Amino acid sequence: MESIHGGSKAFLKVAFLRLPDMSKPAFLGKLLLHWCETCNVPVLGKRCGCGNATKKVEVTPPGDIRPAFPYDIRRINSVSEKQFNTPLIPEGKLVVLNKAPYDDRMDEIIVDGNVVASIRFEIESCEWVLLPRLAGARRLFQGKDRKELKKWVILDEEILPFILKKGASILVPGVLDADPEIQTDDEVVVLLPSGEVVSCGRARMSGRQMLDETRGNAVKPRWSEEPKPFILPEGKNEAGAGARTWDDAVRANADILDNFTGEAHAFIKNVVESMDKPVSVSYSGGKDSLAVLQLVAECLDDYEIMFADTGIEFPETLENVRKVAEYYGKPLRLTSAGEAFWDSIGIFGPPTMDTRWCCKICKLGPITRLIQDNYGKGCLSFIGQRKYESHARSISKRVWKNPWVGNQVGASPIQDWTALHVWLYIFRTKAPYNPAYGKGYDRMGCWLCPSSSLSDFFLLEEVHPELAEKLNSHLLAYAEKTGLSEEWVKYGLWRYKRFPQPLEELARKRGIALLPKHANPDTLTFEVATGYRPCKAGGLTADGSFGQPIDLDTLDASGMLRAIGKTASIEGMISANAGEDRVQIYASGNVNGRSENNEKRLKKLMRKVEFSVRRGLLCKGCGVCVGHCDHEAIEIRDGKAVITDACIHCGACIEVCPLARFI
Repeated sequence: MESIHGGSKAFLKVAFLRLPDMSKPAFLGKLLLHWCETCNVPVLGKRCGCGNATKKVEVTPPGDIRPAFPYDIRRINSVSEKQFNTPLIPEGKLVVLNKAPYDDRMDEIIVDGNVVASIRFEIESCEWVLLPRLAGARRLFQGKDRKELKKWVILDEEILPFILKKGASILVPGVLDADPEIQTDDEVVVLLPSGEVVSCGRARMSGRQMLDETRGNAVKPRWSEEPKPFILPEGKNEAGAGARTWDDAVRANADILDNFTGEAHAFIKNVVESMDKPVSVSYSGGKDSLAVLQLVAECLDDYEIMFADTGIEFPETLENVRKVAEYYGKPLRLTSAGEAFWDSIGIFGPPTMDTRWCCKICKLGPITRLIQDNYGKGCLSFIGQRKYESHARSISKRVWKNPWVGNQVGASPIQDWTALHVWLYIFRTKAPYNPAYGKGYDRMGCWLCPSSSLSDFFLLEEVHPELAEKLNSHLLAYAEKTGLSEEWVKYGLWRYKRFPQPLEELARKRGIALLPKHANPDTLTFEVATGYRPCKAGGLTADGSFGQPIDLDTLDASGMLRAIGKTASIEGMISANAGEDRVQIYASGNVNGRSENNEKRLKKLMRKVEFSVRRGLLCKGCGVCVGHCDHEAIEIRDGKAVITDACIHCGACIEVCPLARFI
């Protein structure tokens, strides 16, 4: 068995297992956010509808910018008041948010054409934290009495050149005064004695220590700059007042919206004319599919609406689907998975980022049946897919044959739109969007999707406590069954099989076990679901479960997975590579198999995995497999069969094993 730490060859064999680094930005399309300083509104191009040139706003890629709803602004101001004793955003401002890469959820906050701060959800404290930039810090502090505010540090002006030129930390001798309530790791704002903001960053000691100690690192600056006056831009709307509305932003972007919608209309008409299929719109209850539905309604008279209820949809989504069908007056083709998720969670365990069996059972199956029952010769479905959502979607074709529903052709009219294009278009057309967006959610989907941020599950407790309680009861029951802790549930560790480094560090720090305890292999059962992931582009997958934890040490020592293919292991998981097909077996008992496009071969692979795991854990040393190996790759050691490095992965020994044939 090769280890992931065993050199470059071993790394290459299991590289596909590594999680993407969510802390690094990815360019999925052009960064389009600009700002009109005359109108003081966001613009998605170089010229505003008023005729004036705009300035580019530098945001972190991928730059899928979106409006802040009143709930978002209340949350930002609530966190700002808690930290600094003053709100960040005044009334009458249009605020744009940009989701930036981070361990959980983080949004950049853009006001008056400047990124003024970021707000992020800290996993360990399970709280939101505001990280002001200089533009935001000046909003918070300049022109105000700092004694009425919190988290401030006064810098000796003579020290400022060292901070600006060398990027040095602020040491205790350079601190003239500080808020004594500052705690280590708090976000702080650094001012000169005159009250001008020159830096902001993270405290490396408490405010009391800054005042009492004679040496040490007081503040690690993130942003530093020469003092400058803070001018609050107002802008004017058609009535001449300073307050901005999204109607103002729609007018400022009128020409841009006309161009994007015109191109989308032409695309829809061309695709419809190019194929003889009935037309449908796949509606999910989200903003993107709503924009597509509105676009199709502006172009076509003959189309239907499809909706697949996974059984774990937000109540707001189900109500919105009903209203949307009434609003557009078109037939609604509806299918439901019913209680399939709750009937299956006891078999498969909680769905994870790596093993999303729920997509196949709750979405793939119902959609397949819906299309087969209603569109005998297939259909053309317009879908709300955008390249700014993920790398897979950024490289996806704009028209494609659905790999998981063979007789459906998908097409995306809004492939190049950002979220702000979508929202401005919805605001312009008054399309009936899902009210859950106004409650703090930035995306719609299954309310317990493992790809959701941890912050979403804390929001769920606020918005729908009955759903949060239902989920937690299942998660806690699973944790108790497998020997895991309540903290494993609290910190959302159930969402992973392969853990990102920050979560591994959190688990180490708090003593949280990540791997389940071993169970009785004599009671192994195996359930599997196969298909494409509807929520991800490409890749045929199979998700299986033995219904209990697996002793990977015993399985590893047996070498039985070598009968499938070349193997490698890392903590909590063993992988086997059979040419184009790959499989991962986790300590939890979950199994994830992948194949490019051969479902029959993938099902056969999962069958081999089931038998090989049984052999590895239950072998009685009968020796039948030894006699069937032409390569002398199987030995009996301590009363059990062991497959050695001489194995050529032919698999001939699997089916002859009595454990495979009779159990």
